[in-house]
Amino acid sequence: MSMVLNTSEAPAWRTRARQLAAPEFVTPAILLAPSILLLVVVVAYPMIQGLFFSFTDGSLMKAGKWVGIDNYTKLLSSPAFYHSLRFSAVFAVCNIVGCYLLGLGLALLLQKDMPGRGVFRVLLLLPWIVPSLVSIVSWRWMIADEGALFNQIIKLFGGSPIYFLSDSTWAVIVVILIKIWRSFPFMMLSLLAALQSIDRSLYEAAAIDGATRWQSFWNVTLPQIKNISIVLCLLMTIWTVNDFDTPWLLAQGGPANATENLVVLAYRFTFARNDVGMGSATSFITLFVLMTLVFFLLRWQRRS
Repeated sequence: MSMVLNTSEAPAWRTRARQLAAPEFVTPAILLAPSILLLVVVVAYPMIQGLFFSFTDGSLMKAGKWVGIDNYTKLLSSPAFYHSLRFSAVFAVCNIVGCYLLGLGLALLLQKDMPGRGVFRVLLLLPWIVPSLVSIVSWRWMIADEGALFNQIIKLFGGSPIYFLSDSTWAVIVVILIKIWRSFPFMMLSLLAALQSIDRSLYEAAAIDGATRWQSFWNVTLPQIKNISIVLCLLMTIWTVNDFDTPWLLAQGGPANATENLVVLAYRFTFARNDVGMGSATSFITLFVLMTLVFFLLRWQRRS
């Protein structure tokens, strides 16, 4: 009886080994190997090296010595860090809400049959297609000073010029609005694709039940695009928190650091103050904040 059990159980691991050695497993492994190696070289190694730098007091010219968690301690006790964290949160929330509302509204509009719909779709994608350097520098040219285009228009109607990039409140508003202008096309295009995938019979059933347009939107449209909306908001959060172009090219994080987010703070530490350790620590705290946010949002999505 014992021999029978052994002969029946012994081949199990051999069978598994033969399966892993089969061509249908070996061929994908060989094909994926270059991509995995490239990811290790381009992503994993720099990340590990950056993590090591965050525990040193090095600069751009020298490696520095090991200081443990001193960089993280100094950063978490710095008012500049909390200011950047607060602006990053406001920046992300305003951009997500603005992009979602604008993108969903335009997606609902473009879903309807109307003349020139294809032309409008192309034109509305332009802010997303144009390179960030070109679009942001163009906006800066239009609002930079008293002689800029927007102030000339304001003067034409008898108003006083507004110094958009010299006033902290206006600078924050302008940075947020331009970020929404640059980001909403992606949200619009993704939501338009989600809307077009909804089964039309659901709307027909709602109409038969006497539902109004608002009730159909609230009880049919929103639940059907819920999952894609969560994913889009996650992506938009990551992209907004990591956005360096908009606050830096518009106002260099100013005035008075009003538009300095965590990425700009990391840049200042590394290249302006020549402190690679603090810059790396800022980057990894940003990574930790984003990973925590993504973890809880995905967990909530899975439960719901």
